[in-house]
Amino acid sequence: MLGEDNFHGLFGGGFMWFLWIILLVIIFYMLKDVVGSSKTASSEDDALEILKRRYAKGEIDEAEYERRKQELEK
Repeated sequence: MLGEDNFHGLFGGGFMWFLWIILLVIIFYMLKDVVGSSKTASSEDDALEILKRRYAKGEIDEAEYERRKQELEK
């Protein structure tokens, strides 16, 4: 049947590539959001670790430690 060949040609070829591209773009943006949010949390953790080390080394006093810690936790 002529109509059936056109159906498979459209949906089996070019249209399927279009759907795969759309799917890959969606996955890319989802992963980008996940990776971006983990980087933000990681940088906050790193800053807090640096602050803890500076306090432990005696570079800053307790009042300065608490003030900066509160700023980081906002």
